[in-house]
Amino acid sequence: MFNDAMRLGGALPPRPEERGLRAGIQVKPAIIVADGLEKTFSRGRGARARVTQAVRPLSFTVEEGEFIGLLGPNGAGKSTTIKMMTGILHPSGGSIQVDGLSPQRDRVALALRLGVVFGQRTQLWWDLPLIESYRLLRVMYRVTPTDYRARLQRMADWLDLPAFWSTPVRQLSLGQRMRGELAAALLHRPRILVLDEPTIGLDVTAKAEVRTFLREENAQEGTTVVLTTHDMADVEELCSRLLVIHEGTKMFDGTVGELQARVGAQSALQVMFRAVPDWSRSELPDGVERTLLEGGRGAFLQYNRDTLSPADILMGIRHVGEVDDFRMEEPRLESIMRSLYETLGSSS
Repeated sequence: MFNDAMRLGGALPPRPEERGLRAGIQVKPAIIVADGLEKTFSRGRGARARVTQAVRPLSFTVEEGEFIGLLGPNGAGKSTTIKMMTGILHPSGGSIQVDGLSPQRDRVALALRLGVVFGQRTQLWWDLPLIESYRLLRVMYRVTPTDYRARLQRMADWLDLPAFWSTPVRQLSLGQRMRGELAAALLHRPRILVLDEPTIGLDVTAKAEVRTFLREENAQEGTTVVLTTHDMADVEELCSRLLVIHEGTKMFDGTVGELQARVGAQSALQVMFRAVPDWSRSELPDGVERTLLEGGRGAFLQYNRDTLSPADILMGIRHVGEVDDFRMEEPRLESIMRSLYETLGSSS
């Protein structure tokens, strides 16, 4: 993609909204449009040929400025979809447009509007100090010196880049390199940022720093972000919308709350007692899962909200001990997705 940007010559074609403004019409189209998208892989020849349909007719849109999570179990077709979105793979059927361009036909033009971070791959020069990679990328993406300084300063402040940008990339820790990768992908101020497992292998502190930066980039710059990850904490903290695919087709498109309602996930009640309770006196209804907290003085009680209420749970523990405090907790996205994947697996 970077080589494509280097070959780019002349002016970019006008964006869809720019064409609409010239015609005197206020237009704000979806920035990504997939219509019946398909991808088939063929391995082998003749009678031994094996055909795999990684993405079946898949249609979706992403609005400008959205932060969307593209989710699914391993082998669902997420990476294949992203590779078609970024022009790496050509669809076998259907179509996809990104910012009004075809990723396959207009790959060179799209390179200047797109930023990509793959958790297992690097776009930095391995043996050069990090700052030298940015200087090379500035030239490749034709970023003006003024814009380069302003953009780099903003990201340097958020990601603490000066602390290690004189260090060769090969000597950076994983957390430092990932922060460096994010800055590299956003240096040319792309309209769309595609992230594939951006926090994989990072410690808790590094993950928090990356999430904070991405949240601010989306909010302040209006950058459209498409995130694919198995880390549900990333999704929970960042994504306003989820697109779940399974075996190459769309299974869900909506918010976490809507997914929660669809899956029928459990709710939970966290209870703290004044002293260690006597659970032998419990009258909890069937189906309640209990996890003890703080040496047994507390408990995390999960239940199906379609059949039970918080009042049922509290009635069931009224003889166990004196309750000091309790609060309702919605289920974590990780448990919701696990329930969904189990449902999908059993229906395959």
